Amino acid sequence: MAKMVFVNLPVTDMQRSIKFYEALGFKQNKDFSDENGVGMMWSDTIWIMLLTHDFYNKFLQGQTVADTQKISGSMTAFSFDSVAAVKEFAAEAAANGGSYYHVELGIPEDQMYELEIKDPDGNILSAAWMAM
Repeated sequence: MAKMVFVNLPVTDMQRSIKFYEALGFKQNKDFSDENGVGMMWSDTIWIMLLTHDFYNKFLQGQTVADTQKISGSMTAFSFDSVAAVKEFAAEAAANGGSYYHVELGIPEDQMYELEIKDPDGNILSAAWMAM
């Protein structure tokens, strides 16, 4: 079995989140979806798992789910093939209930470009391109 990455995100409105991530190019895997969580595939080996707060909370052992509109617990980066693809991903996010912003790092755009994407729940994804 290939190594896989599953990013678990707490969400407050499952249908809104499914639509948002589908608009960004993720595909729902219905075999790994139920009322507690929905598997959204970026590729065969990289998934986002959208989890209800009640279900997400079962894995926290004494911690509480962060209010991601106010507190960030993580930031997950996804790589893209070009600066244009990064900008297109961010524009699609904004057109579907999310938002984005750029953090100026003093790195030339032809070397690296990154935009921070916020989903409707405030979870942050970084969309990045780097000249490798």
